[in-house]
Amino acid sequence: MHTIEQFEKQTEALMEKYHIQGVIVALQKEGELIYDKGFGYRDVDKKLPPTIETVFGIASLTKSFTCVGIMQLVEAGKIDLHAPITTYIPQFTIPDKEALAEMTVHHFMTHSSALPPLPSLDYAMERAWNEEGMIDYKESHEEAIPLRTYEQLIAFIDEANVQLLGKVGEPFSYSNDAYGLLGLVIENVSGIPYENYLEEHVFAPCDLVHTHFLLSDYNEDAQLTTCYETHDEADGSVTVYRVQDWWDAPPMRATGFLKSTAADMLQYSKLYMHGGLVDGVQILSAESVKAMTTRHIQMDPLNDYGYGFSMPHDFFGKTLLEHGGSLQSVSAKFGIIPEEELSVIVLANTSGFASTKVLRSLLNVYAGREIDALPFTLGSYEVTKADIASYIGHYASGEGMDVTFSLKNEELVFTYKEEEYPVQFIREHVFVAHMDDGLEPCEVIVDNKGVVTGVSIFHRIVPRVENNSSS
Repeated sequence: MHTIEQFEKQTEALMEKYHIQGVIVALQKEGELIYDKGFGYRDVDKKLPPTIETVFGIASLTKSFTCVGIMQLVEAGKIDLHAPITTYIPQFTIPDKEALAEMTVHHFMTHSSALPPLPSLDYAMERAWNEEGMIDYKESHEEAIPLRTYEQLIAFIDEANVQLLGKVGEPFSYSNDAYGLLGLVIENVSGIPYENYLEEHVFAPCDLVHTHFLLSDYNEDAQLTTCYETHDEADGSVTVYRVQDWWDAPPMRATGFLKSTAADMLQYSKLYMHGGLVDGVQILSAESVKAMTTRHIQMDPLNDYGYGFSMPHDFFGKTLLEHGGSLQSVSAKFGIIPEEELSVIVLANTSGFASTKVLRSLLNVYAGREIDALPFTLGSYEVTKADIASYIGHYASGEGMDVTFSLKNEELVFTYKEEEYPVQFIREHVFVAHMDDGLEPCEVIVDNKGVVTGVSIFHRIVPRVENNSSS
């Protein structure tokens, strides 16, 4: 069996491979911290290591906090999960008014609204320009459509003339837009800004002392990590550079712009182990926790989704609640096994880290399994020549996903962002892509006439834009 020393060597190797500057990993059992280790630096220049009290961005880990706020307002009788979303955001609209009337808060929370992937998040993100002499390779959005308010976000979606991905409630396609607007639901219903609501009703009563949206909410003693990014140079080398400030997106804060620490995230995990009770304070009812952790919809061929959490179909006979997060200068992964009162958090200050692999490896070592043990058997499926021919083509979304299937030496080649990845089909139209030290479950979307219309990757449905005759 593998040891914790081997886990640490693996983590260090992954950091080197992906040019990650600082990582904190922590594991808690029955409220007791049983493992924590900082790798690299929270500030490279000052050689300061990360600790469980270091503040990192947590990106989409924010989504479960948003769902806690929604469920509190459900308990207060102020939100009906199955009421139309327009009950709480009257100005929200799309061209298909019949489908609009069917969209509910529940659909927004489960990514099943059928809204397609849109570039809204990119347009909404903003950051102070770097200090003189610093490098920034990120594109400026000064000429792009500004999305700094909920009103601008709603107008952007309206003007995008969206074509829904299917019937409301049926397709799972990860929607940052839907979660951004859940922040407005909380704001409209509670009468106070979304950020203030979570501060008062979630962070403070859970005793999350270093969990905030705004940097101005941290005092001078806070261990704020420095943010880092990478740039691929023409000669094949990689430049790692420090960025001055954190990205923010005011109308999208509810989808992924919270900051926290490993210590706070482990504290927060108690809510899901004790029926909504955190150190004697009832944050949610047991019924609401159950609703958040119910498998409402299949997320991909290997995972289901609740409210703000995904759940593998099987995790060595246990239930694993988890969620990942990725933004510029942020890689995060959070996991909870409620029946074991076990929680684990991985936070990094550079994007592109294999944080899922690190989390799963630590859980494997803790449980006495092989470090790379999988909780499922993939199996294999022989793809027919007819299916291969039907897959070949180009798939792209407004959110920036770009995928192609092509033939190379009579073999099917899967390309994502100009990188080729090996694929393993496990069922008809279902495959896993071996990507970035992990397995990405994917599915080719076929309509009831047998026509390939898209591919599901990274939990988004990416529409087909070219057929095989034009590839």
